[in-house]
Amino acid sequence: MSVKLFIGGLSYDTTNDTLQAHFEEFGKIEDAVVINDRETGRSRGFGFVTFAEESEADAAIEGTNGSELDGRTIRVDKAAQRGEGGSRGGRGGGRGGFRGGDRGGDRSYGGDRDGGYRSGGGFRGGRGGARGGFRGGRGGFRGGDRDRPEY
Repeated sequence: MSVKLFIGGLSYDTTNDTLQAHFEEFGKIEDAVVINDRETGRSRGFGFVTFAEESEADAAIEGTNGSELDGRTIRVDKAAQRGEGGSRGGRGGGRGGFRGGDRGGDRSYGGDRDGGYRSGGGFRGGRGGARGGFRGGRGGFRGGDRDRPEY
């Protein structure tokens, strides 16, 4: 069974060939690839080496983790499977900011006011426009109840 290793901290000068040469003393390598940026074509500073046998991959981790390659100290570990290691989705929600964080739906399609443009904390009121924030009601910048006159 083949085992893929993650190689981090690579120099921008490291190529697929130099990566393979650094690891081939530990066993049969099926693949060695340095990951490049799609737009610039420049190395992203990490890559993967796939060994044919798990024992060879374990020996490579022991022998190369913390070693130097092309002037950089590299980190070597077993690569996580694509389904593992947390969410690969977008950035998620959040609240706050100048006019609210969670902007919900797309305004051009009508959107609803509850999850829409001005919900969230920040300058113009917190969650639903009622709490917190610079101009909000309870506990906002001006504090207190808006219906009660300020003395």
